[in-house]
Amino acid sequence: MSPTGVALIVFACVFGGALLGMFLRSLTPEHHLSQGSQDVIKLGMGLIATMAALVLGLVIATANSSYDSQNQAVKQSAAKALLLDRMLASYGPETKETRDLLRRMVAYRLDEIWPEERSQPAGLEGPQPAPTAQDFMTRVLQLSPQNDAQRWLQSQALQTASDVMETRWFALGGRGSSVPVPFLVVVVFWLTIIFGSFGLFAPRNGTVVAVLLLCALSVAGSIFLILEMDQPYRGLMKISSAPLRYTLSQLGP
Repeated sequence: MSPTGVALIVFACVFGGALLGMFLRSLTPEHHLSQGSQDVIKLGMGLIATMAALVLGLVIATANSSYDSQNQAVKQSAAKALLLDRMLASYGPETKETRDLLRRMVAYRLDEIWPEERSQPAGLEGPQPAPTAQDFMTRVLQLSPQNDAQRWLQSQALQTASDVMETRWFALGGRGSSVPVPFLVVVVFWLTIIFGSFGLFAPRNGTVVAVLLLCALSVAGSIFLILEMDQPYRGLMKISSAPLRYTLSQLGP
């Protein structure tokens, strides 16, 4: 489900809990709402609010850490791909086909991760088999260095290519959710209970309802932002493809 859909469900649960609390107030006997009862209920709600804050903070930290690491992985991959191209260019003209393959790989990854943005450059049109990392590594290994400089460039190119592939797998592995669904369900349940207690003790007037409405919208908005950060390659807060696009534009013949 999309973050917007989840946020709407959260809003409905939380605000519905507040309205349910207001409704239950009219059905609850007065002696159940005595000062002593209110004190016990407030203590219980305080405990639940503390646990909800801790779990919500953990979820936010997890989503933010995942987003930052994926963003850094994209930048590192772009920088190392450009460095790899420069190494191959320094090796000699015999690496032209290998560099063309690298360029096709970068273009293919752009279209794979950001399919809604057209990234295929001129000269790469038409149906072609997907370039693979194994093909690229094989081409680099098949180079026949003639001097120490070329041997060093070949070894460095292999190391850099391995780093790029490792970063790629890390990025692809991060396309799944990092926010545990049970955590999210439990937090929403706790928040619903808390808002239900607000409604239970709140007077029934327009101002109180409006404030509870805004609070519920704020809670739903926070969940929306968490889920948006949790899907770094799509949505409103997706990671920019600019680093890879810049690298693609600099991969020369």
